[in-house]
Amino acid sequence: MAPANRRAATSSVVAAIHHPLRRRLLDLLGVEGPATASQLAERTGELVGNISHHLKVLAAAEVILEAPELAKNRRERWWRSAHQSYSWSVADAEGEPAGELIATVSEERNVTHHTDKVRQWFEMRSSYDEEWVRAAFSTDSWLRLTPERLEELGQRIGELIQEYYEAPSTDESAQPVYVFAHAVPAKP
Repeated sequence: MAPANRRAATSSVVAAIHHPLRRRLLDLLGVEGPATASQLAERTGELVGNISHHLKVLAAAEVILEAPELAKNRRERWWRSAHQSYSWSVADAEGEPAGELIATVSEERNVTHHTDKVRQWFEMRSSYDEEWVRAAFSTDSWLRLTPERLEELGQRIGELIQEYYEAPSTDESAQPVYVFAHAVPAKP
């Protein structure tokens, strides 16, 4: 079973979240919390109208939700992430050519997004204290699994990440940490 804050993604959700700017907006809302279009425009260097357009696309896909309780007046619109993470498989769109194409392209963009975050760390790590440099890690392993065991591994990793998500550190030294994992059949 998927963690409570994880959502299986339909092709419309996958298409919505894998536009580069929309992915960045989701990252900002996920890490920094609810924000207005103006605040997001300031953080991204984009025009408010462009941000508003992309927020509408994300809202239509139910990837973000309005947070009216944060508005100071009727005109102010605040947005928050609807879920911590999304999961999908090309197999979910099997037999639907457009859905398969969206899922395939999105998988490729997702891998690029992951490697970009690691490259960003490589470029910035000299500005971090030694304890952060020592704490950051990379790991890989060869396992021999059935599809059922691979699915179980994914669920257990998801549950562990969810556990850390639900109990974030309140220590002042805590910073956003990007965590991702891939487990795919491969050949040496």
